[in-house]
Amino acid sequence: MIERSVSDILRKYASWFPVVSVTGPRQSGKSTLVQSVFSDYSYVNLELPGDLEAANADPLGFIRSHPAPLIIDEAQLAPELFNVIQVESDRTGTPGQYILSGSQNFLLRRQITQSLAGRVGILTLPPLSFRELACAGKAPKADDYLVRGGYPRLYNIEIPSDVYYSNYVTTHLDRDVSGLVNPQNLTLFNTFLKIIASSAGSLLNITSLANETGVTTKTMRAWLSILEQSYIVFTLQPYHANLRKRLVKTPKLYFYDTGLLCHLLGYTDALDAERSGALGPLFENLVVSELVKRHLGSGKIPELYFYRDAQGAEVDLLDMTHHGSPSMFEIKSSRTFRSSFTRHLDSVGELIGVDRAHRAVVTRCDASTEVAGEKIWSAADWLGAPLTS
Repeated sequence: MIERSVSDILRKYASWFPVVSVTGPRQSGKSTLVQSVFSDYSYVNLELPGDLEAANADPLGFIRSHPAPLIIDEAQLAPELFNVIQVESDRTGTPGQYILSGSQNFLLRRQITQSLAGRVGILTLPPLSFRELACAGKAPKADDYLVRGGYPRLYNIEIPSDVYYSNYVTTHLDRDVSGLVNPQNLTLFNTFLKIIASSAGSLLNITSLANETGVTTKTMRAWLSILEQSYIVFTLQPYHANLRKRLVKTPKLYFYDTGLLCHLLGYTDALDAERSGALGPLFENLVVSELVKRHLGSGKIPELYFYRDAQGAEVDLLDMTHHGSPSMFEIKSSRTFRSSFTRHLDSVGELIGVDRAHRAVVTRCDASTEVAGEKIWSAADWLGAPLTS
């Protein structure tokens, strides 16, 4: 098993909260993680018909017959269990009583909000990061990782990525989306997935996407919400400090995993993407999503932004997660460094107060270097670096 960065934080949460929930996309390794970290806990999976039937028929009896400490996988399938868990966890007040995980995050979070608010610590497990793979000695080349992605099964079993992702999309549609989307629209939803994939790294234009898909803007917003809650996509908000400049106010769209993104776009290697002119947005998505994974792996909620003003100044990525030491990155898929890459880093960095030491360019160059006090990272070095770098 590949060690997950969030493991130590998960143990800490179990020493602080009576209930801990692990959310994340389907097949990101949630069940494997919680069973590995809490190997001495009892385990039930509500996808097993007998356990699910028992949990729904007699929630109190089910919990009493499975005393804490207990892992409940796919907990969202038995909504009444959450009220019982609330009562039982309050009765003793002991931390680490229940570990909940599930793939239908919209249902799991709703039950947590309704029944376990204030009693539960929530962590998110995305697909594997490049650094997690590197620490396990399984990291491919940066370009290969961009196309293959980070879903654990791709590294635990030798399975072609196109076969894996074809089945992943079908599974996501059949199991997670079918209950939330009108059955007549499932084919259209599949088309919508490919359309938003072509918009990754771009400003999110709901009206344009709706028109291209052939649905209303209301439906488009609902479908995007499904993908966000499923940890398939996320948005990066524009940075708004108390500045007098006119700034762009529209968010940008990204995928949590570039392997799935490349599959939806039909790219089987980075060279295909480069020849088609699509590598720039894909590489930008890779760098942004990897920083999201790093913060989630340390138990932090990422506070990431981009900067763009009406005068044309733009910086791809601002990291404000650690408020005392913000950092900023320009992301270029070029293998050749050019001094123009740092132009907006300098001007915007001075404007919003980011130290020169915390400004950097991430490129596909062969080796990292430094120019005028600013770091020029190679993709491989940046992807494998610890969060503090």
